Amino acid sequence: MRALIAASMGLTPVLLLILVLAVTNPAPEGETSPRPLLTTVPGPKK
Repeated sequence: MRALIAASMGLTPVLLLILVLAVTNPAPEGETSPRPLLTTVPGPKK
């Protein structure tokens, strides 16, 4: 039982941090890059 209580006490701050970040949405402002991300799938030949 002590292990269960200790695990829940350890997870509480982490879950609160995730909840705060989800609510506040700290995404940076600005536009995204016009260049696509690199993938493993080859694109059309140029």
